[in-house]
Amino acid sequence: MAESLRRLVNIGTFSVLQEKLEKWLSDYYINSCDQNTARCCEIIELNAKVQGQLFKLLSLCAQEGGLYGGTNIIKSRLLPWLGQNFFTSGGALTADTSLSVLAEASAKERELNEMQTIYEKSLDELEVELRSTQAECQNLKDELQETKIELDRSLRSSTSDKMFTELEFNDLRRKLAEAEEENKALRAKAGLLNDYQSEVRRLREDIALLTTRRDVLSSMSRSPPQSPALSIKKTELAYSNGLREAQEEISRLRIRCGLVDDYERKIQNLRDELYLSSSVKPRPVLDTSTYRYKPGLSSPLSIDDPVQRIRQQNYIARFNDMFAQDRLDAMDTLRRFSDDHENNQRIIFAAISEAFSAAKMEFRQFKMKTRANLAKTHYGPETLEEAVQDYINRNTDLVDVPGLVSDVIRALNRNPKIFLPPDTTYAIIQPFIREAVKLAWQMSSLAHPLDIAVASDAELFDDSKYRRSYDSEYTAPLVNHHIWPCLMQGIRVLVKGEAHTRRGASLSSPTRGRSPTRSLSPGLRSFSPARSRSVSPSRFARSRSPSPLRRSFSPRRVI
Repeated sequence: MAESLRRLVNIGTFSVLQEKLEKWLSDYYINSCDQNTARCCEIIELNAKVQGQLFKLLSLCAQEGGLYGGTNIIKSRLLPWLGQNFFTSGGALTADTSLSVLAEASAKERELNEMQTIYEKSLDELEVELRSTQAECQNLKDELQETKIELDRSLRSSTSDKMFTELEFNDLRRKLAEAEEENKALRAKAGLLNDYQSEVRRLREDIALLTTRRDVLSSMSRSPPQSPALSIKKTELAYSNGLREAQEEISRLRIRCGLVDDYERKIQNLRDELYLSSSVKPRPVLDTSTYRYKPGLSSPLSIDDPVQRIRQQNYIARFNDMFAQDRLDAMDTLRRFSDDHENNQRIIFAAISEAFSAAKMEFRQFKMKTRANLAKTHYGPETLEEAVQDYINRNTDLVDVPGLVSDVIRALNRNPKIFLPPDTTYAIIQPFIREAVKLAWQMSSLAHPLDIAVASDAELFDDSKYRRSYDSEYTAPLVNHHIWPCLMQGIRVLVKGEAHTRRGASLSSPTRGRSPTRSLSPGLRSFSPARSRSVSPSRFARSRSPSPLRRSFSPRRVI
């Protein structure tokens, strides 16, 4: 029974019957009388087949109830219809009337459904418009509030910015005068060095001439005599006189050799002094005896302080420039000595991480000394911390950059995850390390300092702090190694970093393709002017990092 009913439903005879009726209605006035009659007969035949199937289903339903199954329903429902030839139902309605009632009911139901759909759609549209209008109103309120705050800040900081600019201008003029004096002293020393070099050349020429004369006299003494006795005596006398003169010249020569040694020692000392004067500045001295705190319009510890805002913007821009320019220059330098691209990226990241660590440690000591010195002379309604921060803002150049660079290079030598070929040191990227140390010190000296995020290999990739490099596996959840750090202020991400993700990343050290032997780290607070190193035979042409982020691109800034 159920299978027959399912088959009847699947055939869709009633839908076919409805389609034929609609088609007949559309073509009724076009067809001829015979065609309309044929259509009607076709529909009657189809209806008869459907009724036959329904009667079969009625019989099967009645048989399932036994001998008298469905008798009452057939008597009360079916027999009256058969008695009236399917046109009456209890003699109350005609066939046309029942059909019109059904049609009207179905039409009203369709109309109600359509109206309900239109009403619901209009309600949804009104809700969307209401939400968008509320969002626009909120944005306008926020913009108005920000405009008011910005106007207040500009009014407060106009006078302070002018004072700050004048102070910096005076500092620059003072530094320029000191640089000119130092340049004059270096020029005088360079002239003295030229005089020493000319004297050394003249003494070497005299030494060579005397050495030639001594060799000639020695050859004459070894040659056999070929003259009579008188010539022999003359020869011996000349030999003795020449030998005496040669000995005197040799004694004078030894004295001059001592002078030459003194000159060469002086030349070497001057060269060392010139190198140290040009590359290593003396360690700055902390002097707070002449400092007096002058209160401004806003506190130096405020996040809205003009010094904080302007310097923070400049340092973020410099951080982006280091990623786009200095990092690529350092990668090119490393590529001349090592063709391991991953190891070179690890070296750059370790260098900037160690630079921030060394700068923060040095700045903490500097701030403690400043606080201790200012506590002796500080007075006034302002707090001691405000005076300390104001002094730091005015003296951001009191940093021992060469010493910090030495600390960073020693830390790189102790790092087991990076390596360089033999006879090569990390001093080859000394310009990059120096710029990283300067930037790290400047960021640490802010009232609200900037710092890089803590990172480790095989950590879970954080999309809010880093973006993946072009050669990463984008489905890998772990970081294989970091390429550039993430810049943060507290817990707020300012600039995203870059990381390389790979499946199977672990904390183990990378495989070293060659001996990781490194030369000793340079001496504390000083560098040798000349370094011997062997260049890798496989030199690469200068090309940028394979990252698709070219020089014109800077890390994405997230504020």
